[in-house]
Amino acid sequence: MFTGLHPEGVETVALGTQFPARRGLSLTSLPSPGAAAEPGQPLGPSTPQGVPTSDGRFAAGDAAPSQEPPQPPRRRDGRYIAMLVSGALTIVLGIAAAVLPVPYVVESPGPTFNTLGTDHNKPVISITGHATYPAKGNLDLTTVYINGGPNGPVNIFEAFQAWLDGSKAVYPEELLYPKGTTRQQSEQESAVAMTTSQENAVASALQEENIPYGQKLEVAGLSDGSASSGKLQAGDVFTSINGKAITSLNVVQTALAAGAGAPAAVVVDRNGKPVTVSITPGKGSNGKYILGVLLQYKFTFPFDVKISLDQVGGPSAGMMFALGIIDSITPGDLTGGKHVAGTGTISPDGTVGPIGGIAQKMRGARNGGATLFLAPAANCDEVVGHIPDGLQVVKVDTLADAKSAVERLASGQDMSRLPACSNN
Repeated sequence: MFTGLHPEGVETVALGTQFPARRGLSLTSLPSPGAAAEPGQPLGPSTPQGVPTSDGRFAAGDAAPSQEPPQPPRRRDGRYIAMLVSGALTIVLGIAAAVLPVPYVVESPGPTFNTLGTDHNKPVISITGHATYPAKGNLDLTTVYINGGPNGPVNIFEAFQAWLDGSKAVYPEELLYPKGTTRQQSEQESAVAMTTSQENAVASALQEENIPYGQKLEVAGLSDGSASSGKLQAGDVFTSINGKAITSLNVVQTALAAGAGAPAAVVVDRNGKPVTVSITPGKGSNGKYILGVLLQYKFTFPFDVKISLDQVGGPSAGMMFALGIIDSITPGDLTGGKHVAGTGTISPDGTVGPIGGIAQKMRGARNGGATLFLAPAANCDEVVGHIPDGLQVVKVDTLADAKSAVERLASGQDMSRLPACSNN
């Protein structure tokens, strides 16, 4: 999920450096030979000035000879000018570095939200048309703050400070956002992903509780150079492929893999009428056969589930939404009053998928008081070495795995037997 740094000071060269005065130079002048003394002062003996006495010393009152010959006027030291120039350049470069953006993105721990609680005085999950049961404890979804890229620039000091901060992560901008992505595009994609995750959460929760519902796969659009161009169009609803009823995306993927590139007979419902087309699949970048269509699920649920959460986007809260729905529509207390947090995408069949920023989400979860964290098994390589003290992390592949872990914690059973991420 998606859901910000203070620059360090810059050392500059000191401009007030003092140089030692040259030895032998006087700050006052000596009187000239034969000059009158200051008023009120005796002239001294009449011995001629500059003539030594019999013992080789000058008589009292005689002018003392200069100890060193007069020096020519001191020239300005070139090093002083060089230091002035370098100091000015340092200041200018420091200001430029503080203002100019760098192509990096900074992720930091964000707030957590209890799916069993409220947000801005509204229930995060509200259900109508089905019995609900009060639940205690916490099933927290976790978030990250993202600075940089379309979310606003970061400067070199912010990036460097984040790199030194163990709670934050710095990534090249192009690793997270395609070049040219605007803020509006990013927010729109994030909002769509959040809506999809909520619908998938309801579907997976109902499936876990064996509550029937309607589900269809609809064509949302075609990719560039699609193998289905001219044959399928947005709004078509998949009915069957090679004679097999399509109940999920997995049915389509399995049929294409089995055909190994052979033409597939696809039946769709177009405006209430069946249409049969033959499509020769292409190969995706991952080597799998594809039809080149963008698909979305269309559900018909037996009751209404509304999820209210402001200023949060992305798909990574899906699993925690599903657990919150299960706890709300089933008797008893799923958590046993314990504090659980987690993250992971969810598909309608209950598969838990990987997400980004898991190291920051674990820190956010522990800061929020969680003692158990549910992590997608596919994120285990990012979990190892980043688990905060006091937090147990359990890896899960499915919603059923996550539910079982929470139930085990609630009943006080031994948690050490649950699967955990490791270096193996």
